[in-house]
Amino acid sequence: MQNPVSEQFEDDLQQLRHLIDALPICISYVDANYRYQFINQVYIDWFGIPRSAVINRHMADVIGEVAFAHVRSYVEQALAGNYIAYETTVPYLHGGTRTIAAQILPVLEPDGKVRGCYAMIIDISQRKQSEEQLHLHEERWQLALEGSGDGVWDWYPQTGIEILSDRLREIYGYEKEEIDDLSEELDKRTHPDDLRQMYQDRQDHFDGKTPIYINEHRVQCKDGSWKWILTRGTVIQRDAQGRPTRMVGTHTDISVRKQAEVALRESEERLRMALSATHQGLYDLNVRTGDAIVSPEYALMLGYAHDSFQENKKNWTARVHPEDFSVAARAFREHLEGKTEEYRVEFRQKKASGEWGWILSVGAVVEWDREGRPQRMLGTVLDITEKKKTEALVWQQANIDTLTGLPNRRMFYDRLDHDIKLSKRHKLSLAVLFIDLDFFKEVNDTLGHATGDALLVEAAHRLRTCVRESDTVARLGGDEFTVSLPEMHEPNRAESIAQNIIRCMSTPFLLAGEEIYLSASVGITMYPRDADNLDDLIKHADQAMYAAKAQGRNRFSYFTPSLQTAALARLRMTTDLRAAIADRGLCVYFQPIIDIHTGLIQKAEALVRWPHAQLGFISPMEFIPIAETSGLIVAIGDLVFYEAVRWVKKWRELYQPDFQISINQSPMEFQADQERYVKWIHDLAAQNLPGQAISVEITEGLLLDASQKITSKLLQFRDAGIQVALDDFGTGYSSLSYLKKFDIDYLKIDQSFIRNLAADTSDIALSEAIIMMAHKLDLKVVAEGVETQQQHDLLKQAGCDFAQGYLFSRPLPPEDFEILLQQQKT
Repeated sequence: MQNPVSEQFEDDLQQLRHLIDALPICISYVDANYRYQFINQVYIDWFGIPRSAVINRHMADVIGEVAFAHVRSYVEQALAGNYIAYETTVPYLHGGTRTIAAQILPVLEPDGKVRGCYAMIIDISQRKQSEEQLHLHEERWQLALEGSGDGVWDWYPQTGIEILSDRLREIYGYEKEEIDDLSEELDKRTHPDDLRQMYQDRQDHFDGKTPIYINEHRVQCKDGSWKWILTRGTVIQRDAQGRPTRMVGTHTDISVRKQAEVALRESEERLRMALSATHQGLYDLNVRTGDAIVSPEYALMLGYAHDSFQENKKNWTARVHPEDFSVAARAFREHLEGKTEEYRVEFRQKKASGEWGWILSVGAVVEWDREGRPQRMLGTVLDITEKKKTEALVWQQANIDTLTGLPNRRMFYDRLDHDIKLSKRHKLSLAVLFIDLDFFKEVNDTLGHATGDALLVEAAHRLRTCVRESDTVARLGGDEFTVSLPEMHEPNRAESIAQNIIRCMSTPFLLAGEEIYLSASVGITMYPRDADNLDDLIKHADQAMYAAKAQGRNRFSYFTPSLQTAALARLRMTTDLRAAIADRGLCVYFQPIIDIHTGLIQKAEALVRWPHAQLGFISPMEFIPIAETSGLIVAIGDLVFYEAVRWVKKWRELYQPDFQISINQSPMEFQADQERYVKWIHDLAAQNLPGQAISVEITEGLLLDASQKITSKLLQFRDAGIQVALDDFGTGYSSLSYLKKFDIDYLKIDQSFIRNLAADTSDIALSEAIIMMAHKLDLKVVAEGVETQQQHDLLKQAGCDFAQGYLFSRPLPPEDFEILLQQQKT
């Protein structure tokens, strides 16, 4: 957004330029090397030279060597610090001559050194011609002077008579009869503050100290306003004692010029105040000597007193941070060489406290010597330390993992892209490793997130020790890490590092007084053998990592094309499954659960089935894991629930009032929205069904997560009367403490115990023990996978409550299952 102060300054400066261009005076500014730095429009009109052909050029090159020779001595006196006024005749650049009246004002630095001078020139060629005729015809001389716009006076100091021309009276708004021809008339109208200097300049001329009487002062007009005038005169007659008896001169109205000068000073002050308001410091640098004049704001910015800071004006380079010096020096050099329009650089500069502060320095060369070499630079400095801290924080947050301090996904992608380009340029291989910590979730859920975070920090440290400084280790999220190994000269280096990582991760972690055992699964992919772009390399490394997990974990696996084929198959299956859910292409089957003592169907388990249009029935063992990883399992769970509710309502009404349907719940579903099961409970109530109409089957692994999210949902079921069954009991982390902690209603003995069930096997002993334990805890037992009569009889003899398996029925569509209920009722 544009700074309003800067806009006002630019407007004021533009108005000032228009004002100066409107003056009927040729105005120019040259520096100490006689090079033009400013000209107004009158100058352009006089010489017929465009501004671009004048600025930064030597006077001799612009007005010609001959004309320069005429005026050089006057300019030299001004550059020596003197105020100069003169009249002279100079040759035109293209022939002829011009008579000029000029004033030259030196422009000083704060230390008194002259940096240049302003020249204000009036073409008095016509007036001079008239003056030369004055001896022949004085009236013609006066008319010629007044024709130039000046007022003319003719003064006789011994008598006090001063004849004033009509034009002179007109300048101040008076008619002829309103001012007498007396010198006191103008003197008494002169501003009191200007009288002393005017008298001094007049006396100096009388005494022969100056060739021309010149003075600027204010005169009060008839309307009470004040006008600035330039008076110039010369003694043309003296008596025998050398006293002046006659003096002639002119009054020139210079009010516009004076207003322009005031406006210029005000603009400069506003600029200084504007920069001060923005807390910017100013500097004026002598490029040749290295001396720098700085503003108080600059010194204050660095914590110095202005005087002490200015005393060391040549030592500014010593305050620049060594790491930034080359950058600042290069920017400075390139600007001096004309390669950049401005000098702009950010660097650290030492403060009085010894700390380093960031500053932005912007400057430009404003003066050159006669050979065109930079001589003076003006610029500003701004403290950007806080801005730099903010930028660093934003960069840190955008690129660094806050927990481990490793590069995050974004930064890893940038690094890997750079590594790929480097390997391509040097024609070397590159490896990408994808690392997943085995069993991390179980540890995190069991020991808490604080321990899990500490584990990730230690794992990150171990990973860094396994690679070179030039390699990149990153955390993508959770317990997933990646490693980029660029420019591999040894063909087996990736495998060696993978083995080293696996060994490091297998070493016990000692955290919070606990000895924790983990392992790592590592996937490896190679550039350019497996892929030649970033996305494919990461995808292939991920696929190889999952292959390592599938092979038993705690190992590494290289990417192979078959992994890609399998991944594509999973992708296609995910797409088809999502479409099947949207198009209601999934269906729910029911498998009866028998009361083992009565032989009656008391319950049913709802099982989802997928009849694929091209592939036929797809096993739940294939699509359920995909549904879990893709998040589609929640939609499938809702489908099974609402179908179960629809059929259990009907079957309770028609066949058995206490009939119950059990539905499986994946751990992924328990991580879903807290309100999901509230909707289930409300739907049961809307159907006038008690909670006991539904039983929810969960796995033992879910009970390892003792988080509030899990326990609150189990309590929801208990309060609603929905019963909970522990599925696949005996295959996981079976623990009596879990059974006592949570409200469990049923244990389901896994079919792996039932499959080899015989009177003289350990399986029957384990089954009997499970049944006895469950009954002691007031739990019912369901045996899964019962396929033979012998298995049935042994379970019945052991006291099992319910049985489920192909001995009784396969899972059936609801219409076929209902036939079983009809037959049982009959």
